[in-house]
Parts: sequence; structure tokens; C-alpha cells
Amino acid sequence: MTKPTPKEIKAIADVAGVPVSAEIAARIANSIGPAFEGFAAVAGTLPFDLEPATFLLVQAPQAAK
Repeated sequence: MTKPTPKEIKAIADVAGVPVSAEIAARIANSIGPAFEGFAAVAGTLPFDLEPATFLLVQAPQAAK
């Protein structure tokens, strides 16, 4: 897990339909960088067994009981 660059932030924002300027992309990269650095020690070790989008699908039958 590496800190995203302003170029990557801009590309992701453009794909999401929220275009940002290069200056804004740099500010976003600088603001979220410490979070990526903080999780670097445990990167790849957190258990993500299910894709988050399937959470409601998996929980629905249990909630119906």
C-alpha cells in the first residue's frame, strides 16, 4: 500500500466523474498520505473475507430469521 500521488488522485477522480484540478489533487494526496503511511505496517494482513458490496446480500437471510 503506497501513498497515492496527485496524478493517481486526479485519474481516480476523473474516472469517478468528479474532475479536479492538479492543485486540488495534490492537496488531497497530501491530506490522505498520513493515513496510508499509518496503515503501511499492517498492509495486506487485515482479513477481508467478503467484498463489501456483498455485505447486505449475505446479511439479508440472517436478518429475516
